[in-house]
Amino acid sequence: MENEEIIKYVTLVLLWTVFYISHSALASVKLKRFLEQRWPNLTKRYRLIYSIVSVVIFGVVLLHSVKITVLQLFPTSPISTYLGYMIATFGTIIMVKSSRAISMSSFLGISSSKEDELITSGIYSKVRHPLYSGLILIFLGYALVAASLTALIHFSCLLIYLAFGIKYEEQNLTSVYGKAYKKYQDEVPALIPWRK
Repeated sequence: MENEEIIKYVTLVLLWTVFYISHSALASVKLKRFLEQRWPNLTKRYRLIYSIVSVVIFGVVLLHSVKITVLQLFPTSPISTYLGYMIATFGTIIMVKSSRAISMSSFLGISSSKEDELITSGIYSKVRHPLYSGLILIFLGYALVAASLTALIHFSCLLIYLAFGIKYEEQNLTSVYGKAYKKYQDEVPALIPWRK
């Protein structure tokens, strides 16, 4: 592998790092409260600004990744391709089901709403973070279909982020919902629906 390609892979990891750090930092309850005190009018559109920033950085990551020369890690086969598509489809179904339980226009910041209530029914009664569960399956499926180093980096960066990001997000959720979220944490697993 040439130095130029190595630099592109390192840049891809750095771009994912920027995306995930900004994702967590901008979702911070402390930051929202600080901005609310300083600029009350800004907080009305905070969620929309957050969504736009996330989409722009995500777009930069995708644009950069398509410029990288494909380095196959293993030969693809009909079985790995079929399995990859099935896993990614299952992940998409999980994301769609979890999205139906929340107001997407409010989530994206298109419409303003009061503080959302804690959702613990439907798919949220099986796992606390079904959107993340779906993303893991989509990225894993893509890695099996593409069988490339780029796809492996996408998947690995997601897993590394989630190891820290979920903990950080749950601190935010505990500060918003208090004992109700603590009880929910004790009763429902984070990503994989197993029973205690």
